[in-house]
Amino acid sequence: MASMSAYIIVHTSKFHPLTLSHKQLKPSRFNYLTPLQSRSLPHFTQFGCGKTSVTGIRASSSSGSSVDVATSAIRPGGSVESDKLPSDMRKRAMDAIDSSGRRVTIGDVASKAGLKLNEAQKALQALAADTNGFLEVSDEGDVLYVFPKDYRSKLAAKSFGMKIEPLLEKGKMAAEYVVRVSFGTALIASIVLVYTTIIAIVSSSRDSDDRGSRRGRSYNSEKSTGTILSRILNSFKQIGQYIASHGGIVTAEELAPYLDLETYGNTDDDSYILPVLLRFDGQPEVDEEGNILYRFPLLQRTAAPQRSGRKEYVGRNWNDAVGGVEKFFKENKWQFSKTSASERAMVIGLGGLNLFGVIILGSMMKTMPVSQSGFISFVSDLFPILQIYAGSFFAIPLIRWFFVQNKNAKIVRRNQAREQRVKALESPGLSLRRKLLSARDMAQRTFIGKDRIVYSTEKDLYEQDYEAREWDLRFKEIEKSD
Repeated sequence: MASMSAYIIVHTSKFHPLTLSHKQLKPSRFNYLTPLQSRSLPHFTQFGCGKTSVTGIRASSSSGSSVDVATSAIRPGGSVESDKLPSDMRKRAMDAIDSSGRRVTIGDVASKAGLKLNEAQKALQALAADTNGFLEVSDEGDVLYVFPKDYRSKLAAKSFGMKIEPLLEKGKMAAEYVVRVSFGTALIASIVLVYTTIIAIVSSSRDSDDRGSRRGRSYNSEKSTGTILSRILNSFKQIGQYIASHGGIVTAEELAPYLDLETYGNTDDDSYILPVLLRFDGQPEVDEEGNILYRFPLLQRTAAPQRSGRKEYVGRNWNDAVGGVEKFFKENKWQFSKTSASERAMVIGLGGLNLFGVIILGSMMKTMPVSQSGFISFVSDLFPILQIYAGSFFAIPLIRWFFVQNKNAKIVRRNQAREQRVKALESPGLSLRRKLLSARDMAQRTFIGKDRIVYSTEKDLYEQDYEAREWDLRFKEIEKSD
């Protein structure tokens, strides 16, 4: 029999006798630990976030996994917990909260934001602590996080990180611009030095030749690390949305179009979905026919209303059942440069002009007298640096070009493999069709409405206990009247 209990921490010196009894709820695979024994407790105030007294709750499932709700962290005068979160994690969690109507479970945020379950829990706890959010507990032990309409403005007023992030972003853009300008300036300076020295050497030899120079621009570098991280998170976001929209039970074949598989073929094992199981706390199950399916319990519980009349499809109509999620994760190819063709031609031309000048200057320095004027002697000392710059100007982009071509070839293979697996789902064989139908039959999606809430930190515990007693009395009166 599942049960619910809460431990109360009160910070006040005035005591009033108040007896609380341990109440049993209906059976569930979720249990509340730390039973509350009958005892006298001091007078307490509101349980909402930022108030004097707070509540600690721990929900656990029969499988052994547990979710700790550390509401003791929700206290006045503390640090801003949201500033401790990575910026991208906080933004993804807040977007998921908004898309769910500001009333969410951990599974809702994990599936819609592509976060790990522990990351989603950490983000929700921090955001609730900083925005006066409150918790709700259902009759089956599900913990929901509820946020006020103005939670973003409240967080922006408190969070130092959110205030300086726009400034840091502008500073980053300014630094990138300075780097690009410096790179172009260095190219122009090299051309000027090289050809000025050539003219000086020729003039000292009583030859005359004039050369000019023009302005150029640098290559626009790719933010490879950020691109890779964003690709991974977007992939898991689509996976989480697909699992949640299909009742929390899927087959390995359904997740394959969203994973990094470079070849298509019948695999003997499902080891390629281990990262998904670890991220969303999934577990394998075997149906009556011996098929291996994968259940994700926390993604089966949602506070978001479900669409009514939705039918699950297998086969040709599989595309109608993906719930707004892309059929497969399509990676975008890497760009070698974001500049236009004319800009690249100008940069290559200036780089070639510089390289040609360095080669000519090097041959002239080999035959010139040992004693030279101050300027020529100065350039002679800098000449090794000019040679390295002129060579690396073409060597580094060339190496990067081969790297990008290799990455793009792998991306093409992965996209083709994913597309082939989608086609297999659209036209499944008998074995795969039965496996998919079994997953649809076992799928379940539980909506946790306000009518199923038995406890909330928004109200006083005594007030909620009074409401429960009133409900019991009315129920008994109805039974007697029958």
